Amino acid sequence: MAGVEEVRRGIDVAKRKSEESLSALQKAEQDLEEAQEALAAATEGTGQDDMQQATGMLLDAIRSINDTKGTIQGVVSTAEGYEGRL
Repeated sequence: MAGVEEVRRGIDVAKRKSEESLSALQKAEQDLEEAQEALAAATEGTGQDDMQQATGMLLDAIRSINDTKGTIQGVVSTAEGYEGRL
């Protein structure tokens, strides 16, 4: 079994990597929001079902990123709680 300091180091690495991932996901979310807005503006009033579908898929991707961010934040919080009990 790993010693307490080794466990803490591992938790710190996991938290740091998770936080880096959150930053990347935030950037991806912003980019997808801009893409969705641009697509919606460019195709406004065309009534093309495929473009409405594409806009909807971008919104789905944004929601998925938000869900993933929530999961990662839960991981970080759980790891911090465990680390605090060491």
